[in-house]
Amino acid sequence: MAKSKSTGIATLDRSPSHLLHRALQRALDIYAEEFGAGAITQRQFAVLAATAEHDGAAQADLVRSTGIDRSTLADMATRMIAKGLLERERSALDARANAVRLTDAGRAALSEAAPRMAAADARLLKLIGGGGRRETFVGLLRDLVRREDEAAADKPAKPAKPAKLKKAKGGKPKAGKVDKPAKLKSKKPKKDLAEA
Repeated sequence: MAKSKSTGIATLDRSPSHLLHRALQRALDIYAEEFGAGAITQRQFAVLAATAEHDGAAQADLVRSTGIDRSTLADMATRMIAKGLLERERSALDARANAVRLTDAGRAALSEAAPRMAAADARLLKLIGGGGRRETFVGLLRDLVRREDEAAADKPAKPAKPAKLKKAKGGKPKAGKVDKPAKLKSKKPKKDLAEA
């Protein structure tokens, strides 16, 4: 078996976060090669697959199952609804939540993308070699994600910071007034002396 190529930088060769980043870059390159331009993105595939498994799931459930943050997923869902891949309605279980379902076009897009995703995954796993290494690798990644999800679920929510009140003359706060962020002044570039 071929020895893995070193980056030549010892610190990076021992850094799991750096190595995962490099592996992700390669995985996304393989995905792009398999899918081509104009296809659904890897994240869109994840949303379609999660929605197919949990038809009528709340967007918050899709956040948990895909790992895509809430605001990004909301934007993606809006764009995917506009493309006709998803439909959204108020949840029957929670009137504050939106339930998401695949449309016929969404099911067709997922069906068309599934073999390409399988091919991309197969190409990526082929880089690891044979034997039980592939199953071990996928298992370790699954454990990493699961444990991080569990740790995130155990963290208490951060309390909101109270707004700072502006002070009136005499040092007392004005009711209802909140500090505005300072405006940044743009500096015009100085003329080069050679231009003058």
